Amino acid sequence: MSVLEENPDPPLKKWPPLWSDIWLKKTKPLKHVVFAMQLQSLASKDPKSQTLIPHFANIDRTLLLSDELLLKILSKLPLSQRNPNSLVCKRWLYLQGRLVRSLKILDWNFLVSGRLITRFPNLAHVDLLNGCLFSPRNSGILLTHRMVSMQMRYGNCSNWELLEENLLPVEVVDGGLQALANGCPNLRRLVVINASELGLLTLAEECLTLQELELHKCNDNVLRGIAACENLQILKLVGNVDGLYCSLVSDVGLTILAQGCKRLVKLELSGCEGSFDGIKAIGQCCLMLEELTICDHRMEDGWLAALSYCENLKTLRLLSCKRIDLDPGPDEYLGLCPSLERLHLQKCQLRSKKSVRALFRVCEALREVVVLDCWGLDNDMFTFASVCRRVKFLSLEGCSLLTTEGLEATVLSWLDLETLVVVSCKNIKESDISPALATLFCNLKELRWRPDAKSLLSSSLMGTGMGKKGGKFFKRT
Repeated sequence: MSVLEENPDPPLKKWPPLWSDIWLKKTKPLKHVVFAMQLQSLASKDPKSQTLIPHFANIDRTLLLSDELLLKILSKLPLSQRNPNSLVCKRWLYLQGRLVRSLKILDWNFLVSGRLITRFPNLAHVDLLNGCLFSPRNSGILLTHRMVSMQMRYGNCSNWELLEENLLPVEVVDGGLQALANGCPNLRRLVVINASELGLLTLAEECLTLQELELHKCNDNVLRGIAACENLQILKLVGNVDGLYCSLVSDVGLTILAQGCKRLVKLELSGCEGSFDGIKAIGQCCLMLEELTICDHRMEDGWLAALSYCENLKTLRLLSCKRIDLDPGPDEYLGLCPSLERLHLQKCQLRSKKSVRALFRVCEALREVVVLDCWGLDNDMFTFASVCRRVKFLSLEGCSLLTTEGLEATVLSWLDLETLVVVSCKNIKESDISPALATLFCNLKELRWRPDAKSLLSSSLMGTGMGKKGGKFFKRT
């Protein structure tokens, strides 16, 4: 008796996996995208099938993308399209808020209510200056200052009274700073007015990455809070502003600042008082300081000699200063800034020869000199700049008292001069150019020569050779 044994089924042949299956194995959102594309393709080929799947024609394809992927796409779009994109839907509004890094607050309630943090969770730069001012809406009177702009109820009071009346109290400003610090721990830049030491201490404890701070209506007590910002690199202090508000920053505050903020790279003092001791403390403690800007200073005589303690200072800017230093002291006490390369003077009154002479003596190692709309710079004043033998760049604009003779006497002593810019200096005449000065012009790498309106044609032809070859067609009048 034979037993019939059933043969098992032959093994199925394994086909190699398709590349599309491998690619879509762990990409669930992409499966939905491919499926939707396939349905759309079928619907386009068969018009009858469009009635079976009508909801796919109006589906939002962006819903199949994750927030991270959609954020990368939106971040590649230009900034001009951010506001229109935020109006597409609530999701896009939320995602566009996550892309915003810088914001200027106009409504203080938007900050303290928590809507600011919810709407813009990744803020890095915040400007609270105009938000700290309570101004009535729908007012027909607008007060505009170089720092603030606000509406006012009536116009029969001074700017001082108006600002004090509409400025938020210190306690309210500190509360807003605390809310901002709790919601934006990655804050890097802040602009604020009328804050106290307590509010800045809270900011320093929570925002460890704060690197840039602009503080208006500052005084010595407030600087105790700033000193706690150990990672601060850029600082602007506004003390006294004529016609707007008055606040005192003296040597006491500058010393506190120097001992706390030792990583400062840029410092701007606007309307601040002080003397030799305050600037000396900054130079000795802030060893990384590279740029110092002094605007409308109220400093005592003799402060200029303290600049020699800023050993790594590279740029010195003097803006809107009514005086430099009326009594800088003897030359042996002035010292020298060894690393100073750039000196910018803008809208300053250069009346004292002693001040200008001391300034250029301290800045003897200069390589770049810029003088813009400074009153009082004549031939005698500009001669003091001849001690700066290493100057490569010179820009003069709005120096109406300087003549061609005074310019020539100084620039011919600068053997390294490469760039010369002369604009709106009406007493510098082309007819007074000597052969030595003309030779210097030929050796420069860059020349921008427009001392008056009549020199526009000559400056446009300079370097082209057209003035020589076609001299009979370009006659001077």
